[in-house]
Amino acid sequence: MSDPDAEPRKSYHHGNLREALVEATLRLIEEKGPLGFTLAEAARAAGVSPAAPYRHFKGREDLIEEAARQGFLLFAEQMERAYDDGRPSALSAFLATGRAYLAFARAYPGHYIAMFESGVAISGNPDLARAADRAMSVLIRAAEQLAARLPAERRPPATMVANHIWAFSHGVVELFARGRPGGRAPYSAEEMLESGTAIYLRGLGLIPN
Repeated sequence: MSDPDAEPRKSYHHGNLREALVEATLRLIEEKGPLGFTLAEAARAAGVSPAAPYRHFKGREDLIEEAARQGFLLFAEQMERAYDDGRPSALSAFLATGRAYLAFARAYPGHYIAMFESGVAISGNPDLARAADRAMSVLIRAAEQLAARLPAERRPPATMVANHIWAFSHGVVELFARGRPGGRAPYSAEEMLESGTAIYLRGLGLIPN
């Protein structure tokens, strides 16, 4: 009996089935949204049989979670490069992480949607949670360094600062992404993020007025 997957396998012989499916899923997420396609469509886009994805994934949600996990790892790497161990200064490194957030959303829209707009339960997947924590830890370190000059009793919780900036960055992405109204504003997403971040940090006493 012939193998029904023999012919499709030629389409991903330079890589592997798992990665071919993730790449196809990212394209479909960009085109149709995280809920706009089926696992069978992802298989077809990857050039494999409808049964092939089940070798690695339980279903579409499992495949989207893997796309999100890989996205968080890429995101963490970009954030770490931007932070650069706090160089050349605590403030410039902190602001660089915000710019890295926006740059990632532009460069990897499929990953970004899988990570933040697909409804994946990060806490329910240990590997996904570790990848997300790695990215958040960069912002936490940046916030700790920024607050180090203040007396201990006046330092705001670093996790709170990191979460506020994360949420603010996400809001700016949403406002400016995919043809939304913010894209017609007379200022850039980076300018909006940095001006808002400066107001927030001054309010906490982390940078001088």
